[in-house]
Amino acid sequence: MVRNRERLDKLGALILERGVIHLRDAAQALGVSEMTIRRDIAGEAKRFVYLGGHIMPAQAVEPEQPYELAAAADKHASDKRKACQFAVEHLRAEDTVFIDCGTTLIHLVDLLPNDMPLTVVCYALNIAERLASKPHVRLIMMGGFYHPASASFSGEAGLTLLDQLGVNTAFLSAAGLDAARGATAIHFHEAEIKRKAMNISARNILVLDNSKLGRIRPAFFAKADDFDAIYTEDGAWEPEGEE
Repeated sequence: MVRNRERLDKLGALILERGVIHLRDAAQALGVSEMTIRRDIAGEAKRFVYLGGHIMPAQAVEPEQPYELAAAADKHASDKRKACQFAVEHLRAEDTVFIDCGTTLIHLVDLLPNDMPLTVVCYALNIAERLASKPHVRLIMMGGFYHPASASFSGEAGLTLLDQLGVNTAFLSAAGLDAARGATAIHFHEAEIKRKAMNISARNILVLDNSKLGRIRPAFFAKADDFDAIYTEDGAWEPEGEE
């Protein structure tokens, strides 16, 4: 019990220094297994939060969130995966791609061929964690201010980084898509990053499930015809009346 308490105190000091730490890095720093760290923090909900493979202070997570990543991950999961199966056909070996935040495009990452060499830029922990397990992916992580509700980062440094990249394809997600009002997100910091990624990418692909169609969220980022392709679980989507 004493060793357990000592590890928790050391972990707390690491997080105080860094703000957030990956489970793997915490285990290496403390000289124990990742499972041991998971067990240590399991009974410390008031002190630590484990999210997307990272450990952070409990107070960093807002007590009431309009959008919770863990809950959203299970909603319409099979539909999201089907939509991503259409979108992944746009990938080519040696491409540089941008992958948006949220819970839809984690399925796109899972569908990436393990032998396909890619450079991938992203700004969300849940996306980065999955990409890190792909042996032939060169991962570029945008940093900045951390937003627990969507496990994403934002800031001027990340936007500047995008200006330095040549992106073949940007894969975008949306919390709502209306034929007249366009694609919208819940969080305004995401909308800014989405717009920037679309501006520097040669192709822009929107991926979402049918539950998002006809919905309008507060943060607008693109018109429907700004995308080169839009996919739902039914395949390519176009506004009614268009062919």
